[in-house]
Amino acid sequence: MVNEERRKFLGICLGGITASAAVVVGYPVYRYLAPLQKEHAAGKVVIPEQEVPAGGARFFEYAGSTAVLVRKQGGDLVALSAVCTHLGCIVQWEKEKQDFLCPCHAGRFSSEGVVISGPPPKPLAKLPFVVANGVITVG
Repeated sequence: MVNEERRKFLGICLGGITASAAVVVGYPVYRYLAPLQKEHAAGKVVIPEQEVPAGGARFFEYAGSTAVLVRKQGGDLVALSAVCTHLGCIVQWEKEKQDFLCPCHAGRFSSEGVVISGPPPKPLAKLPFVVANGVITVG
């Protein structure tokens, strides 16, 4: 009788441990495979115009990913996604060359987001923006 109760108790314990292990392994797999929720998809980002100097770039978060505003030497502004179209790395602004470099596989993009060299298959995505009263509104 005692052995039967012990077996039942050990079976319950083993079942609990197995269920816990399944949750510990299953939840990260679920989060990885589940689609991302676009919490900030409809949001707008407001940046003061003086934060983007001539020839410089200003990185910021937009719609759940990294974006960048670039003021070219002539003063024109460009808003782009900063996510490389090759493998999704974040590009870096190289002020002296006035272009973007992807640190993962040395892909290069112009200040307009056009692919100059490397493995990226398409240009950086352009983002809509408006400039009014010294404020840049992206989105």
